[in-house]
Amino acid sequence: MIFTVRPDAQLGAVLDWGNGARRCAVGRSGIAQKRSEGDGVTPIGEWPIRNVLYRADRIAPPKTSFDSRALTPNDGWCDAPADPNYNRLVRLPYDASHEEMWRQDRLYDIVAVLGFNDDPVIPGRGSAIFLHIARESYGPTEGCVALAMPDLLDVLRVATDPSVVRVTL
Repeated sequence: MIFTVRPDAQLGAVLDWGNGARRCAVGRSGIAQKRSEGDGVTPIGEWPIRNVLYRADRIAPPKTSFDSRALTPNDGWCDAPADPNYNRLVRLPYDASHEEMWRQDRLYDIVAVLGFNDDPVIPGRGSAIFLHIARESYGPTEGCVALAMPDLLDVLRVATDPSVVRVTL
């Protein structure tokens, strides 16, 4: 199954899989070719859904065919290009630069990890491209694709391996 993310003149961006386009948020630098870590770009290409992480203290496990696991307060995602665990889930505390996955703002209550720059990992190409929950305003992400929680749950419910998120202009 293919989930297509594309710009939309009225909504900013949408994700569509043939079941009606759903509003989504993309990176602060828009949709483009990924240049480097921290550029704010949602990368053009096709990215497989790898697995799902969720906050078990806030929500039930999402219905999905993908491997899923509950996040813990000690989960982080390494975004330090020189670190051997770059673009991987790490256990906190962690000495290298990382993003905390246990967020207070609820954006990571459900996270689908996308297969961007992970096979192989290329240092500095970019990290932590996820499907996650959008802010109420659909404000920009750091490069991820963000959806309203009901839409994200729909995606995870209907997606099967080898589903991909296709980001296009």
